Amino acid sequence: MPVTEENQPESASLNPEASTSTRARGMRYWAPRVLTAVLIPVVLIGLLEGALRLFDVGFPTDATVPCTLKGQPASCYNLFFPAPFFPPGMIKTPQAYAIPTSKPAGTYRIFVLGESAAMGDPDPAYAFSRYLEVMLRKNYPQMSFQVINTGSVAVNSHVLLPLARGLAKQKPDLFIIYSGNNEVVGPYGPGTALTSSGMYLPLIRASIFARSSRVGQLLVKLGTQRKEWRGMEMFLDRQVPASSPLMKYAYSNFETNLRDTVEAAHASGARVIVSTVATNLKDCAPFASMHREGLTEPEMRKWSSLVAGGWASDSTRSYSEAIKSYQAATKIDDQFAEVEFRMARTLWMSGDYAGAREYFQKARDLDTLRFRADSRINEINRSAAGSSPGAELVDAEAVFANQSPNGIIGSDLVYEHVHMTPLGNYLLARAMLMQIATKMPGGHALADADIPSQADCERLLALTPHDQVRIAAEMFERLQKPPFTNQSNHSDQLLRLGMQAALPDENPNQTALEYQWAIAQKPDDRVLHYNYGLFLFGYDRKASFAELKMAQPWDGFPVFAPDGTPVQ
Repeated sequence: MPVTEENQPESASLNPEASTSTRARGMRYWAPRVLTAVLIPVVLIGLLEGALRLFDVGFPTDATVPCTLKGQPASCYNLFFPAPFFPPGMIKTPQAYAIPTSKPAGTYRIFVLGESAAMGDPDPAYAFSRYLEVMLRKNYPQMSFQVINTGSVAVNSHVLLPLARGLAKQKPDLFIIYSGNNEVVGPYGPGTALTSSGMYLPLIRASIFARSSRVGQLLVKLGTQRKEWRGMEMFLDRQVPASSPLMKYAYSNFETNLRDTVEAAHASGARVIVSTVATNLKDCAPFASMHREGLTEPEMRKWSSLVAGGWASDSTRSYSEAIKSYQAATKIDDQFAEVEFRMARTLWMSGDYAGAREYFQKARDLDTLRFRADSRINEINRSAAGSSPGAELVDAEAVFANQSPNGIIGSDLVYEHVHMTPLGNYLLARAMLMQIATKMPGGHALADADIPSQADCERLLALTPHDQVRIAAEMFERLQKPPFTNQSNHSDQLLRLGMQAALPDENPNQTALEYQWAIAQKPDDRVLHYNYGLFLFGYDRKASFAELKMAQPWDGFPVFAPDGTPVQ
């Protein structure tokens, strides 16, 4: 008779020692096998990692590496730090910088963290960090300021966290965090074209750790094709609607990374300023739009008819009729960003600025090519600044809105979608200065008279009329590529920038004099030397090379002329 639970021998059912003994024998049998299966691969990987390091295969991915600056020990930016976040051939780096190991008394060291907007794109020589340094020198002449801008193209909070942890070892006094534009399109975002778009944060961090190892670098090199950086155009097929379930993970990851970044920075003993992000609302149409899910064919026909009617009324300045049509269309589909933008512009033209602001914000938040920080990102920035120990807030979005016509940020402060004009960078630096001043030695609130004017700052930064025309021309060229060419107000943007780029250039002798004056005020400013060297290249190669040589960020760093010629 087979043994069942009902008729099994009493000794088997009533003898717990026998059952325990059986389990123990089973554990003794399986435990070594499981341990071996786990331990052997770990040991082999460890040995391979050690061998690769021994034979110098691969590269370190620490935030900084040792170097010398004018013969003195320093830590310089590690050009391979971004490797775990970008495919081969697409690594993006900030402007090269070196941090002196020695920090004399009276020196105040500031690190700026962020993306291309923080970096100062289109020209980092006129980033808000540069304006801030000028303002600090003027207000605290007894101190020495090192403002080190680590902002970089295409990065996001996944990159900024390990960067902050590395920089926390460099005797900082203040961190400024200006980030949030790339949480969707940057590394490990749901709309990225760079790395995996997996959204589970522990797995993301494990991936970063693995790709930072020499073994991981070898596997990436063997298994990944080299790609070419093509700017924003790479992301055209990476649309992410606001309703996507992946967005909740993007927001959660940003918040966790931001709070961990603040914690790492604060643990170093430094102050931490978290800023909201200012984006162009009025003059930046959505890059792409998607209809809501479940839209039926009859609804689509009705929606299209209403939008066409609204557009026709708009063109004849029948704004009240246009508004009615757009409102009826949004009742059918309230997820299409472009209609929200058209509604906003119509309300603006009719004088309803409060309504226009609401719809401009909604158009940005619904944009499915998510190159701009949306409302939720800025809520997280405010929350982190308000509740994280040691964090302070600068509300750049509010500062820009207060300085914009009818409270709606436009192209006078932001060139296209996120990159600030000289006035925008000046206003952000001014807001940063006023916050920094509250806790400086002998600190007191600054009056308007204490802050250098925009013109005074730009004279010291050598933002010459020549450079203003040069930058406008660069932006004009940039906006002639997708996704800008897909925007409904593309012709308006080109007209505005084309007019700036077409302004007459100033006399080269005058430009040279302006650079020479600025360099005389701060002879060790390598950024001034670099831009002056670029300017001189078309007039005096020998003088150009001399200036470019003085722009070397650290000893041994290769410097090249505009035509690619190495500067010796």
